[in-house]
Amino acid sequence: MPQQTIENASIIYNLPFNDLIFRAQTVHRANFDPNAIQMSRLLSIKTGGCPEDCGYCSQSAHYPTGLKASKLMEVERVLAEARKAKEAGATRYCMGAAWRSPKDRDMDQVVAMVHGVKALGMETCMTLGMLTPAQSASLADAGLDYYNHNVDTSERFYSEIIGTRSFADRLETLSNVRDAGIKVCAGGILGMGETVEDRISMLVTLANLPVPPESVPINMLIPIPGSKLANAEPVDPIDFVRTIALARILMPMSHVRLSAGRTEMSDEMQALCFFAGANSIFVGDTLLTADNPGEDHDGALFRRLGLRPMELEPAR
Repeated sequence: MPQQTIENASIIYNLPFNDLIFRAQTVHRANFDPNAIQMSRLLSIKTGGCPEDCGYCSQSAHYPTGLKASKLMEVERVLAEARKAKEAGATRYCMGAAWRSPKDRDMDQVVAMVHGVKALGMETCMTLGMLTPAQSASLADAGLDYYNHNVDTSERFYSEIIGTRSFADRLETLSNVRDAGIKVCAGGILGMGETVEDRISMLVTLANLPVPPESVPINMLIPIPGSKLANAEPVDPIDFVRTIALARILMPMSHVRLSAGRTEMSDEMQALCFFAGANSIFVGDTLLTADNPGEDHDGALFRRLGLRPMELEPAR
């Protein structure tokens, strides 16, 4: 696809709402079953104590959020949780560790987790912070399907939220992961004080990667007491839906994930997001350390909307 420009993306974003949603739904239907939603489960395999100062995060050691640090989970415990997730209908299992980057001594344990989840017949995803080329290759050899590393926001606004690493560091890890042959999961967070232009710029950056991310999580900030962004103003729901629609239009082949913040969204807002092209969610009661709608609520919403879980794509 030709390179996207912020100017053109802004024109799309600011279309009359009905025109924007129609365009996004048209793109969505050309590439996906419009009534199938990918179901993923996220587990924190190492919680808290992170040396990064990300202003939105409950797991940063820089803020008094009250979260206690834990050690890396045992492999068998992770696999037991993965089995439960599969039984509940999840097809992708995502594992996250609160690290700046994994230490080499932890890689054997992480690799064993990937092998074990793959053996259950699920897609695997990891988010472990920054990766070197060697670490990326190790995860690729283990069969890791996806690596999540969000850019969070625009390059312009990035330093307002995070000071312990740069926007370029984020892109370097995405490049290392892609070069190793792992699919990329990268998105951002809305509601951190950024402008609409920042949101558009973030999506243009992702769309203009050498290969756009196969998965694009769009998170709505959950203000964490004690964090830098504890008192952030909530996102306007229509602006959030517009951002979902723009992500769908700019990245037609990507799964656009309605991610953190769903507990604060009405059913009607979620329905609009699905109509705008979101086709992936996290299921379960918890996202790392934050609340998430449980299976009962999601199941009831899916029945009301006539949605169904997306089947796992056959391995190529």
